[in-house]
Amino acid sequence: MQRHFNLIRRDATLRLLTLCALLHGIFASAIGIYQSLVAVTVFGISDQTYAAILLTAMLMAVGASIGVGIVTDQRPSRRTMALLAGAMMTIGTTSVWLVDSRAAFMIAHMFLIPLSGSFFGQLFAVARLATAHLPRIDRDALLAILRAAFAVPFVIALPLWGWAFGKGLPLTTIYPVVALTGLTLIVLIWRRWPRDADAPWTEQKSGLSFRASLSEITTPPILIRVGLIGVMLSGGAICGTILGLLFEVTPGRGPADVGLFFGLFVAIEVVVTVFVGQLLRLMKRSTCIAIGTLQYALFLALLPLLAPTPWVWLLIVPAGAGGAMMYALVIGYLQDLLGARAGAGASLIALQQLASQTLAAAVFAIGTWIYGYALVSVLGATAIVAATLALRWLDRGRVD
Repeated sequence: MQRHFNLIRRDATLRLLTLCALLHGIFASAIGIYQSLVAVTVFGISDQTYAAILLTAMLMAVGASIGVGIVTDQRPSRRTMALLAGAMMTIGTTSVWLVDSRAAFMIAHMFLIPLSGSFFGQLFAVARLATAHLPRIDRDALLAILRAAFAVPFVIALPLWGWAFGKGLPLTTIYPVVALTGLTLIVLIWRRWPRDADAPWTEQKSGLSFRASLSEITTPPILIRVGLIGVMLSGGAICGTILGLLFEVTPGRGPADVGLFFGLFVAIEVVVTVFVGQLLRLMKRSTCIAIGTLQYALFLALLPLLAPTPWVWLLIVPAGAGGAMMYALVIGYLQDLLGARAGAGASLIALQQLASQTLAAAVFAIGTWIYGYALVSVLGATAIVAATLALRWLDRGRVD
């Protein structure tokens, strides 16, 4: 582990990416958690309208991530695209803060802010290029640390926001703060992000047309694997949807328990993520991912049973450790599906997230229609186990 931190410390590009991941995490944690509350309680947006906003935003984010991934593989434009993502982040949040209207909120969250979502994939695309000379075990460990840097604000910033809002701070305060974060990101990219012509890595551009690149991404072997990974990682979206609702209807539980539970298991996730490099010395990457997903499935399956009891707090261990092993390593797995296509490989992360969100929405709709939140959790666990077994079978002859 110390070796990987030393690699980051000595490499200017890896130091920059780690800091960018941390700033992006500050942005994503505040917007991702509180935007629904702002929409409903501040701007009076209905549940149906907000659902439409989320759907539009998801499609925009996926389209932007895939488009940027292909374009950056075609021509030297990674720094420009990173600056554009930072600009969309800053303009979108600033408009909500200054205009302070329902229309500004809807435009920002449907179009401007989703366009900035491509930045997450770009971080890992450049990280892959910057670490291409290292053995894969080291690349995976460094990507895990980068993912941990992104997750840290969820542990630190969210409790601070909760405390501030409890003291009466307006919810819309998140917008000027994250706008400042976006502006800081722009300055950092402008001053430190390597220009493509002077980048300290060697990259062979794809030479493929946009259509050919898109066809490469959507070939059945790749698309099936991305879909299965999406199902395996849908547990995070399912947990984010039902944890608060399940605790709300459970006697003796409430909003305070939700915040504490979420904070504790993310803290465990960050710690385990940092040590993923050590785990890879003991087992294959595919095995580590499978163990992580099965732990998360166990957490979801037991959640409705243990929610009324003190034993529910033990579930932060499989939730945090399982989440770390999944999220830290699937990034490298997805990138390897397209080999040297760093940008297009990173865009598969967006497709995986689309699959995860879609499956989570379907499971929530079916589970609540048939029985309730408990069934949603059990169905999610079942889907995760099935997808894990299917991917293991599909990759049975693959060199890990």
